Amino acid sequence: MADAADDAAAREFSRLFGIIRELRRRCPWDREQTIASLGRHLVEEAYECLDAVERDSTPAIVDELGDVIAQALAIGAIAEEGARFMIAQVMRAAADKLVRRHPHVYADAQAATSSEVVANWERIKQAERAAAGAKSALDGVARSLPSLTRAEKLGARAREAGMDWRDIHAVLAKVREEMDEVEGALAADDLAGAAAEIGDMMLALANAPRFIGYRAEETLRRACDKFVARFGRVERIAAARGLDLRTLPPERLDALWCEAKRAETED
Repeated sequence: MADAADDAAAREFSRLFGIIRELRRRCPWDREQTIASLGRHLVEEAYECLDAVERDSTPAIVDELGDVIAQALAIGAIAEEGARFMIAQVMRAAADKLVRRHPHVYADAQAATSSEVVANWERIKQAERAAAGAKSALDGVARSLPSLTRAEKLGARAREAGMDWRDIHAVLAKVREEMDEVEGALAADDLAGAAAEIGDMMLALANAPRFIGYRAEETLRRACDKFVARFGRVERIAAARGLDLRTLPPERLDALWCEAKRAETED
């Protein structure tokens, strides 16, 4: 059964890559694409795939994961045309990396728990970064990451190198310190300085969730979802009463928001 599934996967992979190569020859839009342009599409498709995963929709996961794979293969096809690398090199490098980072499976290392697996993985990654010429513990954290995720990763890397806040209370104290500096910059009419201090505050706050076992991106995404749901309730209340949110004074808006929050709690 496994052999048949492997054969089917190989056939479909070959068919998909063949179609992508043909589109590069015959489709005007596909011919115009570059590795840079497809890189942006790859990020978009990855987020759509993540959304499907979080909704736990099997049809959507199949569809969006296919889009991610197709975008990755399209980048590979362009690279082959320019003789930069072959897709086989990509597959081999990925396979070799998995083998190298799982020495408890493919070598004689020991890892009886998932935490031991992660510890081995991080040690191997650090050695790989050093071999690649990394001079700082923060080297390799991609600048193209979403800023919230990048901030969290930078904090985690700094922790591995020995520098981090003591606990979440220390993080929040830093946030309050930065907030005071924002207020000081605003009082001095220094908007550029205020923006810089807001950035520092956001950087610190992005690291707070990891101290209590949460991820920054997921935490903010849930907050956004809650805001969307609550704002929708405010809109429905206002519409039922013939109110226009754009013309209401702040105190009326606050009252509607609190009403929506209470109704949300009761539900």
